[in-house]
Amino acid sequence: MPRLIAVLPAALLLALLLVACDGSARPSRRFRDVAYVESSTPGFDPERHRLDVYAPRKAATGAGHPVVIFIHGGAWNSGNKNIYTFVGRRLARQGIVAVVINYRLAPAVQVPQMADDCARALAWTRQHIGRYGGDAARVYAMGHSAGGGLAALLATDQELQARHGLPPNALSGVVLDDPGGLDMYTFLMNKAAGDREYHDAFGDTPAGWKQMSPIYKLRPGLPPFLIFLGEKTYPSISSSTARFRKQLQAVGQDPLYKVLPGKKHIPMVLMLYWKNNIIYQELRKLVF
Repeated sequence: MPRLIAVLPAALLLALLLVACDGSARPSRRFRDVAYVESSTPGFDPERHRLDVYAPRKAATGAGHPVVIFIHGGAWNSGNKNIYTFVGRRLARQGIVAVVINYRLAPAVQVPQMADDCARALAWTRQHIGRYGGDAARVYAMGHSAGGGLAALLATDQELQARHGLPPNALSGVVLDDPGGLDMYTFLMNKAAGDREYHDAFGDTPAGWKQMSPIYKLRPGLPPFLIFLGEKTYPSISSSTARFRKQLQAVGQDPLYKVLPGKKHIPMVLMLYWKNNIIYQELRKLVF
């Protein structure tokens, strides 16, 4: 897994500048800072246990609009939903209710607790999204980088789902955008000792690394996956994503898998600023 701490701030600043320059009309409503964990819950974090909902202004027909939960990246130790308003706006503009979430970060917590937060956000969404015009029976997860690994865990980890009262089919599909953390067991087993960055998030035991690696949880009957990979992304992401695809195929699913020419890791999320990029094109085919 690459070092992302140094490169993320500048790239995400660019994203913020793109949003600030967006002078187009906004056919959506943003509901900010909704708590998806009750404030009386032990361990409630008043900043990280919150999400934003972006709802299309156009009324939905039938049961409601499809819903996409977006999980941000940031090497498991940084990132904030407020950086990704452009994702919420772009999804809502396409007739999708977007739920852009915060979750707790390392070193305060480790990946199991981050996954718990994502599952809590999913449970909240299924219970409440009808108020915002969304269809609770059509909820999808989408994540970039570390958020891609968390989205994959949300779809594949049966113990995580059961712990939060979620059925195995709680997600209707998953979109992985240059995902990190799909196989942290292999990555950390082959990494030189002394680098605490990933141990802060994944702990120190090989058993824990495997437990939080979605590649070891793949099985028949999973929701469909759309997987997008930058041609010039980090080698660790490229190799683990290719193995993840092969393992999906081994359990009977042939996911949509696209390598985008010339793309590096950070531009793979910045491209979500433009509503007609290939990720949104394929997403629309999945949800509508």
